[in-house]
Amino acid sequence: MNSAFKERKDRLQFFREYREKLLSKPKKKITSPDTWQCNKCNSVYSYEEIHNHYFVCPHCQYVHALTAEQRLEYVCDSNTFIETFHSLKRMKKSMFPGYEGKILKLQENLGMNEAVVTGVCKIGSYRSAICVMDNRFLMGSMGEVVGEKITRHIEYATKKRLPLIIFSCSGGARMQEGIISLMQMAKTSAALAKHDEAGLLYISYLTHPTTGGVSASFAMLGDIQLSEPQCLIGFAGKRVIQSTVNEKLPEDFQTAEFLEKKGFLDQIVERENMRSTLIQLLKIHERGKK
Repeated sequence: MNSAFKERKDRLQFFREYREKLLSKPKKKITSPDTWQCNKCNSVYSYEEIHNHYFVCPHCQYVHALTAEQRLEYVCDSNTFIETFHSLKRMKKSMFPGYEGKILKLQENLGMNEAVVTGVCKIGSYRSAICVMDNRFLMGSMGEVVGEKITRHIEYATKKRLPLIIFSCSGGARMQEGIISLMQMAKTSAALAKHDEAGLLYISYLTHPTTGGVSASFAMLGDIQLSEPQCLIGFAGKRVIQSTVNEKLPEDFQTAEFLEKKGFLDQIVERENMRSTLIQLLKIHERGKK
């Protein structure tokens, strides 16, 4: 009893200290729309300066999330991106409390219909099909529309014989849509199988975080697997896995660096090299060039 009581007391003390640490953390102070502040070290830069650094903090090298629009700007040739399937809607409304209202609010605030943007563009003059997930929309979770947009775009790339690039950023399947969200895993994977049978290139580019049903489907099926640094990549959470296998896991478990070391990733690419790396890969494979 004494041992159990001491363990409980130590746990409570840990959570008290952790709570005090969070409350004492200085709040961000953005003085103007042209000012940007690092989420990790609180260093302040002009928006133009951080944009030129690809939203990677020059001081602490923390890699911040990009919106779909920002990533497309960095990757695509100027004025070549054409969006596809931007008006898809769900077939049936969800009964999950408050879900429909959240979707409408996000659509209005972000100007997006869902958590992924699909389209065609040129990257270094190579015509490509591209999908970019955006974590601002319910953490990039995959529901019916996200799965349908990605599937249709994979099929479009197969029909037009285009190389395919998918930037994944997701918390996984969207549980508010129940079994429908899980069905998207099989649907996207089946479409990719046909793209592969056609002898076409698929580059999967993982960003922070890529987890759950997305990591268990299209995100890990690339002919070439790339990732940004410092990414969380995995299926279940570290604590769940650790309690299941009853073993202490490495500190860097489920990081991009750990997966590269174990052979699950082909290369970790610094964000400043994102576009040049894609151009090099598309050039090697030669398909999609006009």
